Amino acid sequence: MTRRITALAVAAVTLVAGTAACSKSGGSGSSSNKTLIVGVDLPFQGDSADTSNATLNAMKIYLDSVGGKAGKYKVELKQYDDSTAAAGKWDDATCNKNADAHVANADEVAVMGTYNSGCAKLEVPKLNQDPNGPMLMVSHANTNVGLTNKLESGEPEKYYPTGKRNYARVITTDDKQGQAGAQFAAKDLNVKRCVVINDTETYGAGVAKAFADEATKQGITVLGNTGWDAKQPNYTALFTGIKAQNPDCVYLGGIYDNNGGQLIKDKVAVLGDNTKVKLIGPDGFTGYPAEDKLPEADAMYFTYPGLDQTQIAAAGGTGAKMLQTYQSKYNGPPPSNYVAYGVLALQVILAAIAKSDGTRKGVRDAVFEGDGVSVPASDSVIGKDIKIDTKTGDVATTYISILNMKQQKETFLKPYSLG
Repeated sequence: MTRRITALAVAAVTLVAGTAACSKSGGSGSSSNKTLIVGVDLPFQGDSADTSNATLNAMKIYLDSVGGKAGKYKVELKQYDDSTAAAGKWDDATCNKNADAHVANADEVAVMGTYNSGCAKLEVPKLNQDPNGPMLMVSHANTNVGLTNKLESGEPEKYYPTGKRNYARVITTDDKQGQAGAQFAAKDLNVKRCVVINDTETYGAGVAKAFADEATKQGITVLGNTGWDAKQPNYTALFTGIKAQNPDCVYLGGIYDNNGGQLIKDKVAVLGDNTKVKLIGPDGFTGYPAEDKLPEADAMYFTYPGLDQTQIAAAGGTGAKMLQTYQSKYNGPPPSNYVAYGVLALQVILAAIAKSDGTRKGVRDAVFEGDGVSVPASDSVIGKDIKIDTKTGDVATTYISILNMKQQKETFLKPYSLG
C-alpha cells in the first residue's frame, strides 16, 4: 500500500542555506520531534545556475504548500553546490566532497539531485556505503542509462557496493531520448545525412551514441560521432571539415555548459542556419537563458525526456498551481522544464519519509522494499502517476517532448512516442 502526498500535514518550512545543526540522534533516530534534512545537490555556478536556483525555489514553494512536513516529520532543505566558479559547471572533486558531507550530516536522510549524471556516478557509491543507510538519492535530471541498467562494463553494480539500490530518478533515460531524437529527425525532418558531436562526458557520449545507433536503424547516414573540446576558443575548423561531408543535420550530444554557445555560433557561421542544416540537441541544451538569447540558436530542435511546462500547466492541478505561484513570486516562469521535475523528485522523497521510521535506512527502504512508493496523478506535480521501480530505481513511465527554439524561447512542439 502506498502513502499519498496529501497526507503531509501542516508546519512551517525553512531553507537551510548553511550547515544544518546535527542532533545526537543522527541518521538512526526515529523521534517524530526531529527535523529531517533533504540535501539539494545541484550546480549553482556557471550556465546551470539559473536552473538550479529556480529548482530550489520551486522546491521551497512546494514544501511550504504542504506545511514543511512529511507524515509526522518536519522537513528542511539544505543547499549543496556541486560546481565551482573555475569550472563553471559540476566538478569531480566537489561532487566527491558533497557525498562525504551528505553522509556526515547526521540529520540528513535523503538527497535530491544531482543534475549531472557524471556527478551522480561519483556520489551514489559513497551514499550507498553509508553505515546508517544506504542513503537515498532521487534525481530529477540524470538520464544516463548506466546508473540503473547495464551500459558499460560493471554497470550498474559498481555504483551499489552493498548490493542494495539507493538511487532513483523521475525522468526518462538517454536510450529512449536518443531514440526519440533520431526517429524525429528521420520521420519528421526527413534528415538523410547527420554528423554527431559529443562533449566526451558521461552524459554527452551516452546520449550521442543512443542517437547515432537509432539514426542508423532509421536509415540516416551517420557521418561520424566525434568529440568537441570545451576549452577550444572556436570550432570553425571542426565545422569546416564537416562541411565537406555535406550533412543536412548536426546532433549535439552534451551540455551547453561545455562551450555550447560557441559551438552553436560556429555551426551556423560555417554550415548555415538551422533551417538549412538542422541542429538537434538533447535536454543538455535546454533551460539555458544565455542560449535562448543566441540568434544562431533559432530553429534548433531539442528532445526533453519528460513533460514540458506547457503540458504541465495545461493539465491543471498541483503542477499548474506551483508554476503560477512561482511566476507570481519571481516575475516569470521557471527557466527550465527540469524545475518541475525537481519538485517531483522531492515529492518522491517526501512520500518515502512519510512511510519511513525517520531513519536513512527507513527512507531508503520505503522506496526499494515491499511495494515501494508512488505519487498519484491527483497529487503529482506533472499530473501523471509516478511509480518507482523497486528493482532498478527507474520511473515506470516514459514521456518525451520535442521542443523548438522560436523567437528566443524554447517552445513545445509535440509529445513524442517511440515507434
